[in-house]
Amino acid sequence: MALSREERERFLAEPHIGALAVESGEAGRAPLTVPIWYQYEPGGELWVLTGRDSRKHAAIAKAGRFSLMAERVDPSVRYVSVEGPVTATEPGTVAHLREMSARYLPAEVLEPYVEMASREHGEQVVIRMRPERWLSADMGEV
Repeated sequence: MALSREERERFLAEPHIGALAVESGEAGRAPLTVPIWYQYEPGGELWVLTGRDSRKHAAIAKAGRFSLMAERVDPSVRYVSVEGPVTATEPGTVAHLREMSARYLPAEVLEPYVEMASREHGEQVVIRMRPERWLSADMGEV
């Protein structure tokens, strides 16, 4: 059964690992599909943080849009998929890294992770997307 707007936005706002998909831009190749952390608040834009020189960033910049799917299997099989245009790309900051990391990591490892990632992950960019198309379902308990 499809989810209501409120249900799908609330689900997407939970800290699931997303599966980002974007046209690879390479003839004869499938879309680039990779796991990624993301941030979303109901009614707003979705954003991801990735390396400035990453394949993801290059593909998204070329395509101008991407999709992201979040799912769970317990207590029921549920997913939400969104697709839409990029609305902004901006330099990533330590504040962005901390906000994103706090969504996924326990408090006791947050600051050590942020320090390590700031040192080792290179320059980052924030890519914002306005969800235009939504697909969702809850298949009930399995």
